[in-house]
Amino acid sequence: MRAVVIHAPHDLRIETRPVTEPGPHQVRVSIRAGGICGSDLHYYHHGGFGTVRLKEPMVLGHEVAGVIDAIGPGTSHLRVGDRVAVSPSLPCGQCRYCQSAQHQHCLDMRFFGSAMRFPHVHGAFRESLVCEAVQAHPIADGADISEAAFAEPLAVCLHAARRAGSLFGKRVLVTGCGPIGALAILVARSAGALQVVATDIAPSALAMALRLGADHALDTASDSDALKGFEHDKGQFDVLLEASGNQRALVGALAALRPGAVIVQLGLGGDMTLPVNLIVAKELELRGTFRFHEEFALAVDMIGRRAIDVRPLLTATIPVDKAKDAFELASDRTKAMKVQIAFGP
Repeated sequence: MRAVVIHAPHDLRIETRPVTEPGPHQVRVSIRAGGICGSDLHYYHHGGFGTVRLKEPMVLGHEVAGVIDAIGPGTSHLRVGDRVAVSPSLPCGQCRYCQSAQHQHCLDMRFFGSAMRFPHVHGAFRESLVCEAVQAHPIADGADISEAAFAEPLAVCLHAARRAGSLFGKRVLVTGCGPIGALAILVARSAGALQVVATDIAPSALAMALRLGADHALDTASDSDALKGFEHDKGQFDVLLEASGNQRALVGALAALRPGAVIVQLGLGGDMTLPVNLIVAKELELRGTFRFHEEFALAVDMIGRRAIDVRPLLTATIPVDKAKDAFELASDRTKAMKVQIAFGP
């Protein structure tokens, strides 16, 4: 089988790897679609992010869906031919965090396409993938496999919304309208937000935000005072979903948040310097959000019912033998929202 392997920054290769058989409680999935994520781009351009660095060649990818073509012993709820989205997350189930239902903080987590541990956990950008049966979630008949490959980033946003608390009837600000910010807009709308306002610096991203249901999409590059109209009476927004990972975006939004508002930091862009006095004076709540667990099954279900329609986010599908072209396109925010790699037929 072919696999997409990163060796060093911009050294991306299509390599042949052996096809393996599933063991007990495992299935083998013929991967059909794989979405390129921001972390994949960090490995492609920089060889890692933060303190996480490539120490050996690694298969990339963790946003995938495909068709089961083999089943190992002990699995009865899945069948050969089932179309599935594959959760990249495999917590141990035994550590203190798994036992307290905080699986995303597992002390022995294995996550596809991650260099956080050594040897690295190879990713899912390959034509054939063996995974645990619990990681394979059947796709509804009405949904396309390319839609199902959005389950992982949608699960990230569903977990972020859970961290924010109820969004019903709330005024929500989303800063950063890349794939995660765009999905956050869809999640906020689905959760019953009264108003959703988005900010970004790219016109194409702002146009997409409006298409997805944002009430306003504000260009903070051309107008540094774009949020000024929401700052009266100590601020108007109840919740900030910060998806850019940019200090200027977060700090620039604080004046538009009402006292007691909740900030959920989705974007990762390095350490920030924050105006703590303002956060204290307005009694703002800053909450982190990290990955997901049970939200993956919810994401697959919502995509299958089109309770959330991810189709507008798919910019292009590029065959695996042109994976480097796919990574280059995915790196250009002026041209792409989400780029997927096509595997198999």
